Amino acid sequence: MDLSTVFQPKNVAIIGVSLSNDQHPANVIYNKNLLHYPTEVFPVNPRGGMLHGELVYSSLTEIEKQIDLAVIAVRADLVQEVTEQCISVGVKAAVVISGGFSESGREDLQNQLIRTARGANFPFIGPNCLGVYAPGRVDTFFLPGERMISPERGNVAIVSQSGGILVDLMIKFVGEGIGLSSAISIGNKAVVREVELLNYFATDPDTKVIAFYVEGFGQDEGRLFVQAAQKCPKPVVVMKAGKTAGGSRAVSSHTASLAGDYRVFSEVLAQHGIVEAKNELELLSFCESFSYYQQANISRIGIVTGSGGHGAMAVDACTEHGLDVPAFSKEIQEKLRLELTPNIRNIAGLDNPVDLTGSALEQDFITTASIMAESPDIEAVIILLLPYLPGISSDLGARLSQVRKKTGKPFIAYVPHVEKYRMLFEGFEVNQVPASSSIEGAVLMAKALRRNNP
Repeated sequence: MDLSTVFQPKNVAIIGVSLSNDQHPANVIYNKNLLHYPTEVFPVNPRGGMLHGELVYSSLTEIEKQIDLAVIAVRADLVQEVTEQCISVGVKAAVVISGGFSESGREDLQNQLIRTARGANFPFIGPNCLGVYAPGRVDTFFLPGERMISPERGNVAIVSQSGGILVDLMIKFVGEGIGLSSAISIGNKAVVREVELLNYFATDPDTKVIAFYVEGFGQDEGRLFVQAAQKCPKPVVVMKAGKTAGGSRAVSSHTASLAGDYRVFSEVLAQHGIVEAKNELELLSFCESFSYYQQANISRIGIVTGSGGHGAMAVDACTEHGLDVPAFSKEIQEKLRLELTPNIRNIAGLDNPVDLTGSALEQDFITTASIMAESPDIEAVIILLLPYLPGISSDLGARLSQVRKKTGKPFIAYVPHVEKYRMLFEGFEVNQVPASSSIEGAVLMAKALRRNNP
């Protein structure tokens, strides 16, 4: 199944635009892509005519170019006819925005659509979905652009059965500075499902991490998904809904999916080395961590901090998530003491975590991180930076990143993420060190690297 034109179309036909209602979902999609994306766009309405000075085609047959992607936003009972027309003129793929299929009890309409598409090897996303957001390429979300908060281009692909959950995650991705290669709302996933998208992104050069929000699977679908995820050369992160009886009922009414036994599904993921995110914070942290470090197997953490309280909280979080914070030997502690600046040499806590105190200078953080990274007992370093300490500058994030490049060990940072400290925060991220605005988030980034193993 070739999905390349879904994410990189040269042109798009928007079928169902209104000549009188610019708030119609098809019009929102058409105007957004016409004005803000390089993809050529063709509006289609059976009545034809003009829309804001642009020609509206009455049929796909009137368009002289072969269409890469059709966005279908018509009544459910008309989707079958439109799909047949797409196939007859050689459209390569489609996104079916329209609802009113199996999620509302019309399995007959959806089954007919599936038979037609599969018989013609015609891939489509949906129905009952938002479709595809590929930064700088195409956006089929029927949400006004001025109300959307969309991530920049990055290397994480996220696939979601729920359009609402997907949009919420995209907003949170922006807050954490995580970029997307693509975001896909699959809705009822009648033809293109998680497995097909996983196989596509497994070979997509723009994608390094593949994340899924899953509500449920059909017969044998879960098994096929786990098998494909285990074979995938890239980190796969899964967040599952329908963990409780009530959640399972909600899933069924939303996209007519079978939630299944969550406990069994969770255990199977762990057995096959597929990372499960229990909640949105874990999903965000795991995706950001994997976007920087794809291959790692860590469990022993070194922590450097300018505040004893922050260090204690980080140790508690590490312990809770199954990460070890080993005590440093007397030899390492003595080496640290000799190399720290004189003003903190006798007051710093030199066990793990290393508490440099609020009197630490910039060089003390660099020295400590370097010694930690050189220790064979430490597999990753978590740096807790308090930007208001008087002895450090906004360049410290970038300088610590250079230490990581020399040693090759994963570094993860905590920095309060507010505008005042942006330069310090970005000093890490632009130099390929993930940074979180919470201690819990930083620890979860380390946890991701441990969990990416069977």
